[in-house]
Amino acid sequence: MTVAPRSATAFAPASVGNVGVGFDILGHSVAALGDKVRITRRAGSGVVIKAIRGVVEDLPLVAEQNTAGMAALAVQRELDLPFGFELEIEKGIPLGSGLGGSAASAVAAVVAAAAFAAEPVDRTRMLKFAMQGEAVASGSVHVDNIAPSLFGGLVLTVGIDDPWVKQIPVPEAIRCVLVRPHMMVATRDAREILRKQIDLSDVIWQQANLAGFLAGCYTSDLPLIGASLLDVLIEPQRQKLIPGFADVKQAAIASGALGCSISGAGPTVFAWTEAGSAVAVRDGMVKAFQAHSLPADSWISTIDRQGARLVGD
Repeated sequence: MTVAPRSATAFAPASVGNVGVGFDILGHSVAALGDKVRITRRAGSGVVIKAIRGVVEDLPLVAEQNTAGMAALAVQRELDLPFGFELEIEKGIPLGSGLGGSAASAVAAVVAAAAFAAEPVDRTRMLKFAMQGEAVASGSVHVDNIAPSLFGGLVLTVGIDDPWVKQIPVPEAIRCVLVRPHMMVATRDAREILRKQIDLSDVIWQQANLAGFLAGCYTSDLPLIGASLLDVLIEPQRQKLIPGFADVKQAAIASGALGCSISGAGPTVFAWTEAGSAVAVRDGMVKAFQAHSLPADSWISTIDRQGARLVGD
């Protein structure tokens, strides 16, 4: 049994949800940016959010309406801790960016809160706590951002009630280019536009692409990854929410990217590319957005293989 600390701080990386071919089941973390949550013990029960800082500040201070607050509350209640929590949230991920900001806050809160438990909390249980926080933002339970932010790397998650989490190897040469136009897409809105029925031929095509993508990752077959990184189900429906998306994708491929698609719900667009092409891919994507009068932020990132972790204050 360990003695509960007075405070703990955790960092959780941003993530690319879906990775094009794996809607709601596949995601990978990125090293370029993330969120921090600092938790301090307080007398009594419940969770109080003391401060929200960083690139986003106007988030709910009521715990049940905040992804980090709800996630920490789930830990406090379900582990029956004899004290409450005070949270300070430092946002490094823009709101509504498609980079897993709500998931990262929930994950960081869970990792920090778990440090107060009398016994170690395994990552699968942490995942379930974080899911309760993520549901506050998206209105539904899905793990394609939570799982990679928590576990690190490229992650396949099967199941919701009893999730199986598998980390998929990513070739060392791969870089992820992220380009975020200066606009916002709400996750709820991006999910509401999706059709409820899909043609069987498209389902088969997408299954083949998912299988090919995973096989390419396991065997470091970059041409197979490039041929398979094509979303025929979700991207065609959501691209209308991102002005200039088709031109941005074309610019990425023309500049040497293996594949390009929407990160999560968008509007961030991601591309997988070899390291030597990363700068050209980024510049091409940024220029394509600019041609549609959309300035954009951009990052060239490795895959964050470590995932969420405790850090110093």
